Amino acid sequence: MKVCVVGLWHLGTVIAACLASGGHEVVGFDFDAETVRKLQAGQPPLFEPGLEELIQQGLSKGQLYFSTDIPRSFEGVEVMWVAYDTPVDEEDRADVDFVVDRITRLFPYLDPDTLVLISSQLPAGTTRRIEGIYTSTVPNKHATFAYSPENLRLGKAIQTFTQPDRVVAGVRNEADRRKVTELFRPFTDRIEWMSVESAEMTKHALNAFLATSVAFINEVATLCEQIGADAKEVERGLKGDMRIGPRAYISPGAAFAGGTLARDIMFLTKIGAAHNQPTHLLSAVKESNDAHKQWIRHKLQSILGDLRGQRVAVWGLTYKPGTDTLRRSASLELCEWLVQQGASVNAHDPAVKTLPRELAKRFKVHATALAALEGASALVVATEWPEYQSLSSEAVLAAMRVFLVLDPNRFLATTLGSDPRIKYVTVGKSSS
Repeated sequence: MKVCVVGLWHLGTVIAACLASGGHEVVGFDFDAETVRKLQAGQPPLFEPGLEELIQQGLSKGQLYFSTDIPRSFEGVEVMWVAYDTPVDEEDRADVDFVVDRITRLFPYLDPDTLVLISSQLPAGTTRRIEGIYTSTVPNKHATFAYSPENLRLGKAIQTFTQPDRVVAGVRNEADRRKVTELFRPFTDRIEWMSVESAEMTKHALNAFLATSVAFINEVATLCEQIGADAKEVERGLKGDMRIGPRAYISPGAAFAGGTLARDIMFLTKIGAAHNQPTHLLSAVKESNDAHKQWIRHKLQSILGDLRGQRVAVWGLTYKPGTDTLRRSASLELCEWLVQQGASVNAHDPAVKTLPRELAKRFKVHATALAALEGASALVVATEWPEYQSLSSEAVLAAMRVFLVLDPNRFLATTLGSDPRIKYVTVGKSSS
């Protein structure tokens, strides 16, 4: 099939490269000329394991090209796949109009029977809104609309696209179902078919459920800390129950961050407000998670007291391992808070060699993890890069001034957590 993927950031570049690897003829389109220029040279806009190689492979085989030329990009296209990463502000509010505007600007260039497949994270009901705009602006054409929520995970995006557990697809008619089946044929035949509105709501409900699970176990974990229970043992007991299961999202640790889960919580609470329907549980999930974001801060202050003049090492700055994305990083928020408290911050991250100018004025990024530890009063394990598991407790002890490690997710439990000389503080277990 000939497909035009619209919106070339993380979601769009992964979809375009994977579709090309599956044998489709793919055009990647974006209004931003600089993004397109770099992609034409085989350079993705952000780091994702294997993505650069996959893009270059598609370019060399002639299965993939990138363009800002609207007429050329949409010539003979059967499917326009909308893959904009919906912008989110610091309050988890999504800029839906940003995506809608860019979709509607392309309507005059679509062939009459194009399928517009939307994967951008948008509030339920947006596809119907876009359909209404299409009908009023190009009444003599007959493009159709479907929705398949994005299912990518930073750091594992290629694997999750090419080897999905299942794909959710909301369509209006049988012809569109056949097109979507053909699109995904190289990767899977496990497609959950439903209405467009149900597909939109499925994405919200899935992320809201995961967010609720995280908030739930972290509240339980904080209670465990008070009475001497171990939340990891409680987790094991829960997952052993067949009604919950081993893959449940109930590992005690850090609060969820980044924007994806919080954005869907916000979408659902707004839908409730618009229809005068209370969302007591969902509203409480955000409140609980926001409170849990303070866990590291409270622990540092309770153990070290006044942080002025203290040197704190932070391992990991990116949103998650396997990416160089700093936006909405909980680690960066922590670093900035530490600076505000008068602490000096020494950070390390394998994917971050330099900081943006404003951040570089506030704290320093070191070339190695051990260099960041020199003279530190505390180490915070903020992003779980595998490299940190290879560092011995002896090396850590040799560098630090005070042997205090805060590791919310117990990532280094078998190395640093097992050394009795280290005060190892983690979510869900008493540190006294």
